Amino acid sequence: MKYSKINNALGWLSFIIALSVYTLTMEPTTSFWDCGEYIATAFKLQVGHPPGAPTFLLLANFFSNFAFGDVTKVAYMINFMSAFFSALTILFLFWTITAFAKRMMGTSELTKGQLLSIMGSGLVGALAYTFSDSFWFSSGEGEVYAMSSFFTAIVFWAALKWDEEYDRVGDQANRWLLLITYLIGLSIGVHMLNLLAIPAVVYMYYFKKYKRSQKGFIITGIVSILILGFIFFGLIPQIVNWLGIVERTFVNTIGLPFNSGTIFFIAVLVGLIVYGLKWAKGAGRSIIHTAILGITFILIGYSSFAVLIIRSNANTPIDENNPEDAVSLLAYLNREQYGSTPLMYGQYYSAGQDQRNPYTDGTPVYVKDEKAGKYVVSDNRKNHIVNFEKKHQGVFPRMWSREDRHKREYKSWAGIKGSMKKKPSFSQNLRYFFRYQIGHMYLRYFMWNFAGRQNDIQGHGSILKGGWLSGIPFLDEWRLGPQDNLPEAMANNAGRNHFYLLPLLLGLIGLYFHYQKDKDNAWVVTLLFLFTGLAIIVYLNQYPLQPRERDYAFVGSFYAFAIWIGLGVMAITEKLRNYAPHHVTAIGVTTLSLLLVPGIMACEGWDDHNRSGRYTARDFAKAYLDSCDKNAILFTMGDNDTFPLWYVQEVEGYRTDVRIVNLSLLNTDWYIDQMKSDFYDGKGLPLSMPHKLYRQGTRDVALFQDVNIKDKRWTVSQMNDWIQSDLPRTKVKMGKDYVFYPTKKMSIPVDAAKVIANGTVSPEDAHMILPSLNWNFGANQMEKKHMIIIDLIDQNKWERPIYFSITIGNSPHSYSYLWNYFQLDGLAYKLVPIRTKAEAGRIGRINTDILYENMMEKFTWGNMEADEVYLDETNLRLTMNIRNNFSRLADELINNGDTAKGVKVLDRCIELMPHHKVQYNFFMLPVAENYYVAQEKEKARQVIETMTDLYEENMNYYLQFDEEQQANIMSDMQRSLQFFSSTVKLAYAYDDIEYADALAKRFQNLVESPDLKL
Repeated sequence: MKYSKINNALGWLSFIIALSVYTLTMEPTTSFWDCGEYIATAFKLQVGHPPGAPTFLLLANFFSNFAFGDVTKVAYMINFMSAFFSALTILFLFWTITAFAKRMMGTSELTKGQLLSIMGSGLVGALAYTFSDSFWFSSGEGEVYAMSSFFTAIVFWAALKWDEEYDRVGDQANRWLLLITYLIGLSIGVHMLNLLAIPAVVYMYYFKKYKRSQKGFIITGIVSILILGFIFFGLIPQIVNWLGIVERTFVNTIGLPFNSGTIFFIAVLVGLIVYGLKWAKGAGRSIIHTAILGITFILIGYSSFAVLIIRSNANTPIDENNPEDAVSLLAYLNREQYGSTPLMYGQYYSAGQDQRNPYTDGTPVYVKDEKAGKYVVSDNRKNHIVNFEKKHQGVFPRMWSREDRHKREYKSWAGIKGSMKKKPSFSQNLRYFFRYQIGHMYLRYFMWNFAGRQNDIQGHGSILKGGWLSGIPFLDEWRLGPQDNLPEAMANNAGRNHFYLLPLLLGLIGLYFHYQKDKDNAWVVTLLFLFTGLAIIVYLNQYPLQPRERDYAFVGSFYAFAIWIGLGVMAITEKLRNYAPHHVTAIGVTTLSLLLVPGIMACEGWDDHNRSGRYTARDFAKAYLDSCDKNAILFTMGDNDTFPLWYVQEVEGYRTDVRIVNLSLLNTDWYIDQMKSDFYDGKGLPLSMPHKLYRQGTRDVALFQDVNIKDKRWTVSQMNDWIQSDLPRTKVKMGKDYVFYPTKKMSIPVDAAKVIANGTVSPEDAHMILPSLNWNFGANQMEKKHMIIIDLIDQNKWERPIYFSITIGNSPHSYSYLWNYFQLDGLAYKLVPIRTKAEAGRIGRINTDILYENMMEKFTWGNMEADEVYLDETNLRLTMNIRNNFSRLADELINNGDTAKGVKVLDRCIELMPHHKVQYNFFMLPVAENYYVAQEKEKARQVIETMTDLYEENMNYYLQFDEEQQANIMSDMQRSLQFFSSTVKLAYAYDDIEYADALAKRFQNLVESPDLKL
């Protein structure tokens, strides 16, 4: 009883500590990436991106009610939910560690020293994981990974409870196994990662129920993989697959109403389960009875996905993929829109299309046709799948992508020389696997959590960015170059965390001790460690240049290692008990371990995990919307210029008159359908193309064919009519019939009076309005989204303002080749009938009145200038656009003679993004130049001096590297020299001769340094 009370009390103490830490450091509102979408869909129970997370949505919706009607607190409460479930994970980790530790003691009657040793192990291991980098990050935002970790933790703990109880009550303890199956079913509605705990649970069952043998051990491994495969590849998708088959059969073949097949299938499934349970019980087949119950409980948990169908049928504003029935749900769950990557056999990046057999048919796509009362084939997917050259395929392919930038990286990581068309050898394939996928994408993350972290900058293999750091000079210098005389920005990076390998060493001690004392349970933890770590690496088969760090995917593996960190305390205690009383060594080792492991981890990690006070994602989202006039149409592209905007509209009800159109989704028929509908104050897009012409498999792409037409420039109306025509003359046969477009040149007629009257163009700019906007579509393929944009422009006729977010891209294709007719109004470009030659970095004209009001008066910036607010790399990337906007506004004001106002803009830019918060970079050169133009020489010099000090400091550091290391950082060295040179040229250009001479001398010293090995 004493053990139980202390174990419970200290477990809940670890929960309170973790919850306090996570609550104090969590983001108070939405954050970037998927969080805005999750919060928005949870708040109103809408349908997010595949494969959905209905369990998460239901629980988040529950937590959102504690905002008590204050919509500005909804995100806070959902973030708090992540903090709460993260703290529960720590609670179950504590109890898991103490359970393992108690078993290793080998006695039920514990001495005082043994009790203290067990509890010390639990505290150190649980708190070490509390402050681990990746798990701490996930605890502070409304994303699925915190809850996913909770399900992994409680499933593993429940397996230990079964193991413990089985000794007392035998098969009656199987209630814990049924709880596990239900939790697994529920966890599918959060994330599939939790299934990877299954092999560990199966081995726990084997060790308890059967006598150990080599044969039994191997068979258990095979069985555990089969169970995992049955659930992952069989039960989860095939239930929905057969549901769809029966539904189509009942509707299409028998002629019954929609959903009749679904009802029949569910009824038969329930009947089979009931019959199977009765038979197994009557026949005394307890294992079969338990197995059927287990499958039933998985299905009960899995039934949370019915929420998606129910809410999709309600046609919510966010309804991704529109999974309204069993037929469409399968494609949603299979994530078909994301494509697939070869896993165990397939093509390499060098593979071309097999010319003898270029295509294979795919699975037909069925959609509901209300008028016909049937499911009809929308896309038969004839010639849908590319067949690749057999000679460029192989076993376990790790290198596959169509993108040249990925191919170059494959070659670099694998050490491949020569043409991209040459097939990599299997050894080169494995070299990439070990160097990039295991080394860079797993072991690096592992070391972040248990050794230390170099900085929070994603480096894609650079020894200057994103590596792991021990804090032990000779070890770090061998891997990362000199660690003395670090530039200030590197030394003071919030993400630079030194753990001195202490968590790693303690975990390795615990691992060794666990195998020494309890091989069976050590193997169970090892399986959890491997399946939630390296197995994920194999399955994901990640390509290089990932858009963000992916460490959050491996927190289950780090959880397993934290168990060994805890057991490491017991190992040291047991070793030292011969030199002092057991309870004294237990207290001493625990205290020292708490200080040296979680203590150091907490101190080092606090600054880069503390998101309190940061409102950047929310405020930037509002700035995007406030860049737009009333009833605008705003095109976005990526996660970070879409999901936060969804959040502020759906949750806070902010600027719902602006219709957000995500270009990445606009190639899908379901999204186009949704864009036609009105939601809140936002009117649907004025489109004329009917669904039958853009449904999947129809007009997915149009091809350019130069047929030498008489009129080379068509109006958008002519092009729209041509694209929507089903006449044979608009088609070209290439495997199947494709629409083609005979010209790339289009024009958009302009009604000058209308565009002035509705505010598209200011009256003072009326003289610049063109009679028609000449638009050259510069690609040989027109995607569905481009056809929709043509239709929109044709039907809109300048009635509603059209905008493109400034973060869509940096090429004309990203902006559908319209960028010569843009006006920069903030964080969005307005389409205007005024031509301004675009170039990278300076797209669109500027109306200073509009841009000044937005940038200087209307927009808020999420406290990013506050010293105590941490800006991670995602935030810092967006500041580049903001700096550029301030600079361009100041440039326009000064050129127009409003110097005082221009200087005010420049001062605000520096005030908002000072060097110590947002390191000066190339975007500050125009700021310095504008200060020169405004006759503010001292301010110009201050900017230049800060920049040159930075580049000189960087170069002096780089010059300490040996030749091989300098080769790795060549681009960084060249960039520093190039930017330094640019500052010198700038000073000379504005006749600041004396100062420029001094800069030139400093620059020359760097270039002529004997240590420079470029």
